[in-house]
Amino acid sequence: SGIGFQLFGQRFVAPLAEVTEMLDLPHSTQLPGVQPWVRGVANVRGRLLPLTDLAAFLGGKLEAPRKQRRVLVIETGDIFSGLVVDAVWGIQHFPVDTYVPEMVGIEYQAMIPYLQGSFRTEGSADWIVLSPWSVLRDEKFFQASLTG
Repeated sequence: SGIGFQLFGQRFVAPLAEVTEMLDLPHSTQLPGVQPWVRGVANVRGRLLPLTDLAAFLGGKLEAPRKQRRVLVIETGDIFSGLVVDAVWGIQHFPVDTYVPEMVGIEYQAMIPYLQGSFRTEGSADWIVLSPWSVLRDEKFFQASLTG
């Protein structure tokens, strides 16, 4: 089971244990001197949530209108962060025997380190497994400043 979401016109699923919650895109405050993929910070129930445009981080751009975009909130250890995606479809369930280690149709090679196979479904596109925790563990994710 995982959280289904859309990015680059493709369907992805994040392992359920890696997503704390899903939010509508909150109002945020932009930060000066940061990478273009840093959307800013939002106040979510009294906590500051850094927002990352996942598409821009991976070398692309979000395609959905702003009101359709959603945030996958990730919390692991002392990291609390939000990944902005085009859409979220909630919890998806897949039979274990539909999992394959291959992934089809990946346009952005920068995604490869964060992908963990896919689930094959009859008559529709695969659901590609993307691990938000692997994104947050990437050293590049913590190099958000433009000034080295």
